[in-house]
Amino acid sequence: MSEFLEDGKLWFNGKMVEWHDAKIHVMSHVLHYGSSVFEGFRCYKTVNGPALFRLKDHIRRLFDSAKIYRISVPFSKDIIEQACLDVVKVNNLQEAYMRPIVFRGYGSLGVDPQDTPTEVAVAALAWGKYLGDEAINIGVDVRVSSWNRARPNTLPAMSKCGANYMNSQLINLEAKADGYIEGIGLDANGHVSEGSGENIFIIRDNRIYTPPLASSILPGITRDCVIKLAEDFGYKVEETVIPRELLYIADEVFFTGSAAEVSPIKSIDRIPIGEGRRGPITEKIQKQFFGIITGEFEDKYGWLTPVN
Repeated sequence: MSEFLEDGKLWFNGKMVEWHDAKIHVMSHVLHYGSSVFEGFRCYKTVNGPALFRLKDHIRRLFDSAKIYRISVPFSKDIIEQACLDVVKVNNLQEAYMRPIVFRGYGSLGVDPQDTPTEVAVAALAWGKYLGDEAINIGVDVRVSSWNRARPNTLPAMSKCGANYMNSQLINLEAKADGYIEGIGLDANGHVSEGSGENIFIIRDNRIYTPPLASSILPGITRDCVIKLAEDFGYKVEETVIPRELLYIADEVFFTGSAAEVSPIKSIDRIPIGEGRRGPITEKIQKQFFGIITGEFEDKYGWLTPVN
């Protein structure tokens, strides 16, 4: 699914280094406690050259995630944004998946992280369709997971933290073991939350619903794009608590995310969604989204940052 640029370079603690020279010590705090925050977003090949998708918004969320976990980032937002652009340039990429990460390094093994330095890296890699090539046009089969999302006031869902993604791994691995492509986590109250790495939208009777932040979801940036695009088409998007059973009687359901982009769901727990394939509203939103990120449609919201 992903391909490392092993002959390329990445940005590490303020300078470009060879891929294989970007190393940390095995006793680094992050390896033992998951003390990292990160982002994932795409560089798209557009008609005007490579461009980063919502660069400033992703770096802002990176700093928000760090603040929640009391991690002091030793570089400014501007420097990390420029590092993202420079990584694409130095590797001569037209498209890529970007991974900025901030983590606690080597210095102390105690749970108290105050004596550990903060390290920062920005890498790019080749990454195709996150849920598979058929996911965009046909849809994927998913299940509701037996694993719930973390209860509020335990692990903060609004922070994109490495430790939080152990829960995501459980959801995803369980789904794969049972023959599904992905899983859907419920929140602590049994309401729909999100996928292992995607936000979710439900459509019924031409109304679009998506879980609120209070349902233990990450405030997705592609989620925000879809809300804007749907409203541009005249659809009402309601952020509301969603009971599990609404998934089964929905006309359409789809995932969103920087990796998943806009991916329709064709069945949940072996129950066909609508006609058992991508629905018309999902397709309309997809077409507009992909038109903007490829530069074929007007980028009226300023989502693309040109690399060159």
